[in-house]
Amino acid sequence: MNVAFPMKALIVALLTVVAVSNAWAEANGPKAIVEETLNSIIQVLEAREYRTKLTEEDREKIRDVVTGRFDYREMSKRSLGKAWKGTSESEREHFTELFRKLLERSYGNRLATFHGQKVICDTAQFRRDKARVKTRVIDADKETPVEYRLHQTPTGWQVYDIRIEGVSLVSNFRKDFHEGIKSKGSFEGLVQALEEKVKKLEEKDNV
Repeated sequence: MNVAFPMKALIVALLTVVAVSNAWAEANGPKAIVEETLNSIIQVLEAREYRTKLTEEDREKIRDVVTGRFDYREMSKRSLGKAWKGTSESEREHFTELFRKLLERSYGNRLATFHGQKVICDTAQFRRDKARVKTRVIDADKETPVEYRLHQTPTGWQVYDIRIEGVSLVSNFRKDFHEGIKSKGSFEGLVQALEEKVKKLEEKDNV
């Protein structure tokens, strides 16, 4: 026996599905990812024991926050530029890990100066599978624009570049890496130089 499904009930069901889908998309969208990540990092900074530096425990907590939300491989690929194509998979994995450590020790150390600044996230702007989330870091009477660029991955939205006052983190690294390969004569020379730099930064932070 066939039972006709009431049209009104069908419409309500469809609207419910759409509403749930939109709510899920918004909760897992680029703006939500950036806001949640920044808020979690701020919580770590506010709870730390030493107000002027980051301990290894602080760094580990921040690392846990950004894992899966920062696409270090994509950052590494974009930063290395054309040289990426000539590397093996093992070289890419090693370079990506080295890049992550360099990023944590250089840009990450700036987080140690956090002292209650307010961060405001604006609405995300979309273009195909990419998005931009503009934020403002407010410190007393100074406002610093920071833009997060994300792309859609199989595991969700992830950050692949950060622009501070219009200056791209990836572009800065690309320039440095290009000059490094040129001065060292090879990709291997660049890697060795970066390994030494990361080692020195780690030793300095542990003093």
